[in-house]
Amino acid sequence: MMPSLEITPPAAPPISIETSCTSTATDSAPSTTHVVLLPFMSKGHTIPLLHLAHLLHNRNIIVTIFTTPANSSFIRSYLNHTTVTVFELPFPQSPPNIPPGVESTDKLPSMSLFLPFVHATKLLQPHFEEVLSTLLPHVSCVIHDGFLPWAQHSASEVGVPSLIFFGMNTFSMIIPRLVVEHGSLRDVKSDDELFSPPFFPNIKLCRRDLNEPFKDPEPKGPLFEFVMESGRATAQSSGIVVNSFYELESIYVDFFNREFNPKAWCVGPLCTASPLKQLESLAEPRWVQWLDDRKAKQRPVLYVAFGTQAENSQSQLMEIGIGLERSGVDFLWVVRGKEVELGDGYEERVAERGMVVREWVEQRKILKHQIVRGFLSHCGWNSVLESICAEVPILAWPMMAEQPMNAKMVVEELGIGLRVKEEGGGGVVGWEKVKDLVKELMVGERGKEVGKKVKELGKKAKTAVEEGGSSWCSLGLMLDEVCRKS
Repeated sequence: MMPSLEITPPAAPPISIETSCTSTATDSAPSTTHVVLLPFMSKGHTIPLLHLAHLLHNRNIIVTIFTTPANSSFIRSYLNHTTVTVFELPFPQSPPNIPPGVESTDKLPSMSLFLPFVHATKLLQPHFEEVLSTLLPHVSCVIHDGFLPWAQHSASEVGVPSLIFFGMNTFSMIIPRLVVEHGSLRDVKSDDELFSPPFFPNIKLCRRDLNEPFKDPEPKGPLFEFVMESGRATAQSSGIVVNSFYELESIYVDFFNREFNPKAWCVGPLCTASPLKQLESLAEPRWVQWLDDRKAKQRPVLYVAFGTQAENSQSQLMEIGIGLERSGVDFLWVVRGKEVELGDGYEERVAERGMVVREWVEQRKILKHQIVRGFLSHCGWNSVLESICAEVPILAWPMMAEQPMNAKMVVEELGIGLRVKEEGGGGVVGWEKVKDLVKELMVGERGKEVGKKVKELGKKAKTAVEEGGSSWCSLGLMLDEVCRKS
């Protein structure tokens, strides 16, 4: 449990770093504000909090991150020589149903093991409290993931205010909550029947847009119990850190902070805070070279990726492959897992127009490449924000969790993408539909319209995180308000 770097506690009690939006972003004097971060052990949850660590570090705030041994090297490499302290908490040995050595959800053999994994993390609590107590009294606040609700109790026990992070937008937090609280599904007869959530009559949903357990008219069971546990921790916390920006969803941010407690603070897009990860080799990877070649030939590229945890069937992958091949569009397709087969000779057959990548890629670097003009995405919220910041329109193909809500926001609320819809609500989407939608996004009229809108939104995202912007101000005011309690 030794940290990577010992820190010297500040001589004075923690103080707030900002008192108004007109304060400077940094101060030449060392800060006495000390923020502890506890990410959930999943890449999609960890990475935004590492971006936040960079953001806090840039404001001269002391930052300490807690993680487990198997996640430590990834976190240290992502922090990239910042003076952030990393503490390793021993992951429980042989927790029920979790394979040995698995300390993050992206290593789970199936997402059906999500709840057992979440319950296993509770065994970290006594170790977390033991180390946290050694940092007192010089801890200003704890920011922890919403999937680790026990951390709120730990912070409360030692008298430190806590903030909670869910890694999603306010739209996706509000709508399912309203549906459950107002019993909106009680009279819905089928998965395809449309209805509107309370307070938002213009939004049309069907049950398929909701993830478990919210699609049940009367939610119950272990997953719902965990959601309620997380909700209770949220209610006891000092606020919610939201990886979004006010201009993106002002109606929903205002509604949330008018109707619910605690307050939601939009401080994103957090991905703008970190420099692109430095590659270990001096030579550019082959996918960068391939994109550069497309740029030289003036052949726009569609980027295709479904995240680290979405589970596509082999038959669906085959249909995607055929659709991409027959679309006539150049594409860079990141496939998770070396064992995935796309058909005999597929990669050689599409080599003139397409590249299949099976290794790690820097997604932001791909999206920021000038020749990438579209993104076929699972609509994980991190990917959506990265696409907005890169001003790249989205072909939305949600797979799990709140991704259907994100896709609805992308297509219907923001107008920055098109949607892949499953016919009849299930089964495999045929290659013909994939081909047609890819062509429409890349060269069609609707593609041009969403491309124009995402460029406008990308500029607003950039402004939000600049000094004096909405997210820049929100972060300072949040820290000022919460850290004052300590």
